Amino acid sequence: MSSYLDQVNWNEQGLVPVITQEADTGRVLTQAWINREALQTAVQENRAVYWSRSRDQLWRKGEDSGNIQILVDVLLDCDNDSVCYRVEQVGGIACHTGRESCFYQKLDNGGWHTVDPILKDQPEMYKHS
Repeated sequence: MSSYLDQVNWNEQGLVPVITQEADTGRVLTQAWINREALQTAVQENRAVYWSRSRDQLWRKGEDSGNIQILVDVLLDCDNDSVCYRVEQVGGIACHTGRESCFYQKLDNGGWHTVDPILKDQPEMYKHS
């Protein structure tokens, strides 16, 4: 029997996109990337773990801000090339801008408009890092 990690169709860089969704409301919180190590670590630690392409390292959501994401479910799409983390968002903030979701800009009348307020300023959120 193959590992659940072997069943994922990783891209040429060994990554797949992961959409993170609030388990209670269904709201999309983030889109990021994971590799095998990130997915395995997330499952082992029962928290959202990603692969930071800019830092070229594992990224445990909330390690600096305190806004961790507790895993409720991990889902794989029909093509086995995209993952969905369903999470409990601790602190109600998923975005580094201090908003509930990274998807806070809505297209309206040909322009992007901010639809979510900042719940916590970045300097306050990252003061302990």
